[in-house]
Amino acid sequence: MDLAGQRVTVMGLGRFGGGVGVARYLIKQGADVLVTDLLSEDELADSLAKLAGLPIEYRLGEHNVSDFTTCDLVVANPAVKPDNRFLRAAQAAGVPITSEIRLLVAALPNRLRTIGVTGTAGKSTVTAMIGHILGKAGKQESRKAGRPQQRPPLNKNSRNVWVGGNLGGSLLDHLDEIGENDWVVLELSSFMLHGLREDKWSPHLVVVTNITPNHLDWHGSFEDYIADKRSIIEFQNEDDHNVLTSDARAVLGINESESSITAKTSPVAPLAIPGEHNQINARCAALACVQVSEYKLGLQYLADFPGLPHRLQFVLEHNGVRFFNDSKCTTPQAAELAIKSFDPGAVHIILGGYDKGSDLKPLACFAAEHCVGLYTIGATGDGIRTAAKAASAGAEVVRCGKLDVAVREAVRRAKPGHVVLLSPACASWDQFDHYEQRGERFSELVKQASG
Repeated sequence: MDLAGQRVTVMGLGRFGGGVGVARYLIKQGADVLVTDLLSEDELADSLAKLAGLPIEYRLGEHNVSDFTTCDLVVANPAVKPDNRFLRAAQAAGVPITSEIRLLVAALPNRLRTIGVTGTAGKSTVTAMIGHILGKAGKQESRKAGRPQQRPPLNKNSRNVWVGGNLGGSLLDHLDEIGENDWVVLELSSFMLHGLREDKWSPHLVVVTNITPNHLDWHGSFEDYIADKRSIIEFQNEDDHNVLTSDARAVLGINESESSITAKTSPVAPLAIPGEHNQINARCAALACVQVSEYKLGLQYLADFPGLPHRLQFVLEHNGVRFFNDSKCTTPQAAELAIKSFDPGAVHIILGGYDKGSDLKPLACFAAEHCVGLYTIGATGDGIRTAAKAASAGAEVVRCGKLDVAVREAVRRAKPGHVVLLSPACASWDQFDHYEQRGERFSELVKQASG
């Protein structure tokens, strides 16, 4: 796409810079850029500072229909629903709509070096694991060949590894650095895949961790959610590869193959992060790398993988009680996996948050049966509490409302050998701006309580 001289409206800058990378890219391509966001200038101060000095027009605190109907292109945040009235106005005016990820994959130098990872849970961890394996393997091969260990030159013989998509910042900022033979590993959300489906684009290697109901408030139905997830493999060809868990294959209606991962698949990975689900994540990542790499790869490369922030992240141990921040857990299935990562009857779990439309009753019953304490917060807290108490199981169920109350009550009840776990199974938007803020607040509260 030739963007020089095009009038482009970027919908959504975001407090945390979601539109910064694409705005910079568009300016670099010679486009006339207008950034519009419902948030105010004060609320967007950090993001605006990253664009200081660039010739960008802004409309903040509101959207204006004319900005969407008189431009040549709209670049929308993937999380904006397709039925948004401003996007509908653009469509009615014949203005094409795209997203940051769609611009990126269209500009990448080599699709055969792309790896896409999706799933309801685990996709961020698997994406990071693949990047970790390929990065370490490349360094090891460089040492064996007697090449310098520093970053290789950026040319067609490069073996750099770039990790992006839903995980991390925009890779559009680095397009001029990405070599033809560099690996590009992308975490792809269902929102991103919804747009990529229009472009009939699939990565060379696909990894799918699992598919369970999620974001039904956005997709409308589980069937539509599945359809967007399935699109990651729809446009692969015979020379492409995929690695799917058996559960994902069953939901997507794809036959089992040698690249299917099950809970009983061996060998066990030497991981520093807990949980059988992380063992499955590790097997997915390792098998994916074997499918496409010339290196001799194995699970041993993950022995020093530290995990990702807010994903079963160890915070500290105090008086024999361990504290884990799993704020990224926004589905009931992920929360159940987190509970299973620890000994039964030893977990004090904090559950609840923004209501995305997920059925939380089965999780509430599971937590009541397997945990020693259950502390509910947020908009879904009362529903979780009601379902947990109806289960008549052994866990003490405490209505807390706020996170600080939940931490205080859990700390008061926890005994040596127990675990206090924030794994809320819900989004954070009812009380926090994002899951990172929720996780950081949990860690702060834990440190204060342990001081």
